[in-house]
Amino acid sequence: MKNDKLTTSDFTFDLPEDQIAQTPIMNREQSKLMVLDKTGETIEHRKFYNILEYLNEGDCLVMNNSRVLPARMFGTKTTGAVIEILLLKRQSLDRWECLVKPGKRAKPGTVINFGNKLQGEVLEDLEDGVKLVEFKYEGVFESIIEELGEMPLPPYIKEKLEDQERYQTVYAEVSGSAAAPTAGLHFTEDLMDKVREKGISIAYVTLHVGLGTFRPVKVDNIDEHIMHSEYYELNEYNADIIKAARNKGGRIISVGTTSTRTLESICKKLGKLDKDSGWTDIFIYPGYEFKAVDALITNFHLPESTLLMLVSAFSNREFILKAYKEAVDNDYRFFSFGDAMFIY
Repeated sequence: MKNDKLTTSDFTFDLPEDQIAQTPIMNREQSKLMVLDKTGETIEHRKFYNILEYLNEGDCLVMNNSRVLPARMFGTKTTGAVIEILLLKRQSLDRWECLVKPGKRAKPGTVINFGNKLQGEVLEDLEDGVKLVEFKYEGVFESIIEELGEMPLPPYIKEKLEDQERYQTVYAEVSGSAAAPTAGLHFTEDLMDKVREKGISIAYVTLHVGLGTFRPVKVDNIDEHIMHSEYYELNEYNADIIKAARNKGGRIISVGTTSTRTLESICKKLGKLDKDSGWTDIFIYPGYEFKAVDALITNFHLPESTLLMLVSAFSNREFILKAYKEAVDNDYRFFSFGDAMFIY
């Protein structure tokens, strides 16, 4: 998969700041949908609810059912200094890798109190400002976080989110993500019912999205970029749904880059699609040969991001950048609360 020609700067594009969506639109399925035929290299402009026209009986939609933790919390040291932490990755029952600000005030041994229900102690400095924190509490950790925490919106979203559930998919079930699998934000319960009525199956994977997915690529040669690992799971019930669709000739349509990375990680590890769980740091960029995914629903991603590189690998870089320019020219909304793309 080595690629000596492409550099990080080959995945840049110009985006006016006012096209970065700051709030979700009123009705999820009313987002714009750009439809790309990667074989004929044609582009159509539709609405997201039109996705039904491009799905065939026997296809299988694969969705990431991870739920975003309200993982941003503010606590105080014994000195009264305010410390902000963001839960990133669970290492064990009570130990988490956390982004801590200001990091200089939270050396190993620092104790942080979050009200009277939760206390954290910094155990160790890790890389890139990340620290290992051990928590003490009574009760259920997730319930305490739901009560104390705030939704960790991406830094490019400046507006306050009035309804926290709008940063969750309607099918979010398994808590653990630091960011939403945003391609799924366009689906409503009604649209999913219509998908099933058309004879299209829906299967769920779980991949807990870490901030590593969104970290900027700091090397010029993309071959040298290292992804942070994220936990994934595909259980037997959902694996059987996917396998049944494939065996009958249906397409596997991945909803989002996280679902894509899960399915491709499993195929890479097992040589086939089957039940599996573990940690993945798979990095997909042009030159990668897809083994599991036949079509992709995704949002519009940041310039020079690993997500844009994955989408470029699924089609081709020139066609994707042409589509992005057309999206800019047609006032599409970008990033987490933005519009969608269907590539087949």
